[in-house]
Amino acid sequence: MISQKVTIKNPTGLHLRPAGILCKEAMKFKSLITFRFRDGSANAKSVLSVLGACVKCGDEIELVCEGEDEEAALETLVAAIESGLGE
Repeated sequence: MISQKVTIKNPTGLHLRPAGILCKEAMKFKSLITFRFRDGSANAKSVLSVLGACVKCGDEIELVCEGEDEEAALETLVAAIESGLGE
């Protein structure tokens, strides 16, 4: 299991479009991919779970990847978030 903290840069946070992009990227990997935010955690492969976390611009989340391709998954998702998830 590996994890890394990353700050959300999208001006509107993780609303539907960037949440969908995050999930699409996460689905490419076999690993279990979640993120911790405040007191809870969300499944990064579920759009509803990501939206339900109510992550805003400037919030810090901790991505957690566990599985055979965890390193590639973490690297890809951190890069996607830091690039603004298409925004």
